[in-house]
Amino acid sequence: MDTGPGVRTVSGGVPCDLVTVPARQGLEAVDILRLRDGLGPVLLCDGEGDTLGFLVPPGTADCWDLPGSACTQTPGRPRTVAQEPPLAGTGWLVPPEGAFGVATDASLLRAALGEAARTIEAVDRCQ
Repeated sequence: MDTGPGVRTVSGGVPCDLVTVPARQGLEAVDILRLRDGLGPVLLCDGEGDTLGFLVPPGTADCWDLPGSACTQTPGRPRTVAQEPPLAGTGWLVPPEGAFGVATDASLLRAALGEAARTIEAVDRCQ
């Protein structure tokens, strides 16, 4: 649902959850999800560029259990995805206007992160 230029509400204005992962795995997952038209907004979660955050639908944190990642609720109600990142100290890798949706589907993200981990493992074995 659009509420104005550059502002989209997520599930009627409730907060998104945020899945954070190591940057290397996250960047692989970004590429995988872009190819499948399943990528929502993605945050650079720290100044060092070590962590990426994927906005996912609210409620994902309640059942997220993928090793090597974390899922938390973003602060604030009501929550909209806008030009400004939802968390202080973050910046957009994939801003909302460059994403295929307002959030990445959690099951698609889980699959992409698994594929990314296997790809990284295979590359590391070849070095």
